Amino acid sequence: MNNVADLKQVINSPWTVAQIEAFFSMPFSDLMFEAQRVHRANFDPNEVQVSTLLSIKTGGCSEDCGYCSQSAHHDTPVEREPLLKLDEVVSAAAKAKQSGATRFCMGAAWRGPQQKDLVSVLEMVRAVKAMGLETCVTLGMLKEEQAAQLKDAGLDYYNHNLDTSPEFYGQVITTHTYQDRLDTLGKVRKAGIKVCSGGIIGMGESRTQRAALIAQLANLDPVPESVPINMLVQVEGTPLKNAESLDPLEFVRTVAVARITMPASLVRLSAGRGEMAESLQALCFLAGANSIFYGEKLLTTGNPDTQSDQALFDKLGIRAMAA
Repeated sequence: MNNVADLKQVINSPWTVAQIEAFFSMPFSDLMFEAQRVHRANFDPNEVQVSTLLSIKTGGCSEDCGYCSQSAHHDTPVEREPLLKLDEVVSAAAKAKQSGATRFCMGAAWRGPQQKDLVSVLEMVRAVKAMGLETCVTLGMLKEEQAAQLKDAGLDYYNHNLDTSPEFYGQVITTHTYQDRLDTLGKVRKAGIKVCSGGIIGMGESRTQRAALIAQLANLDPVPESVPINMLVQVEGTPLKNAESLDPLEFVRTVAVARITMPASLVRLSAGRGEMAESLQALCFLAGANSIFYGEKLLTTGNPDTQSDQALFDKLGIRAMAA
């Protein structure tokens, strides 16, 4: 045993920000080697899990997340739309399954769901689950009884990203706290639902703050089963529209560090793929990313179409992970 990643798995001590920063500072080839070593010990390196994400209720959110096109606080091109009908969701899920997705994720722009809306979402979860797909929703903050209802309906995963480090959080969001997010994750875990939680990279945070985000995620007990790593998509009208662009290799380093510190989690290459060259995506897969969102849109932002993704998979010798 000659590396920090192996040692952590044995003694189960919390990761420190300094330890994670040390990974970020490794020579790039050494970091990639370590990420590949960890990845191959836990997964088939040529398999990628495929999910599809659908916005079931768009726009008009009361929260002021600085990156979000759906916030009512920002003047963006996104129009407010009502909750989709059940048949619309089922149709989209059937298309996703036909395209090779094994998980269907449904997102609603709410601070948290009202009970009358949650009843409709529960119907969607049951219907999608009956199609043989894994189910995931992201609905904002939950009450304990709401998490229990989602579990009873057959929900497999709940997505609730930490977004960034505790130290940087207040510069991005002011209408709810970091602890609010952690509390929702705790309620999801208590209900017996798997956790999907990650962050957004390139919002102006420092490397230390990126390391602090990874530390928060990797020290959750248990660690999230899915960890989306999003590159900021700059949307007109949001406060982060003119954020300084992140060096692409720093994004790859973030993926690699997530893989090393969360060896058994699916690390999802998420938002921002539509703006990434194939070579950059390939580096992310090499760094340990083994999940993507499949489909032309992620909630309100663009994403590569399924044909482009399949062409890239063919070039790289990657296959979709079986359900």
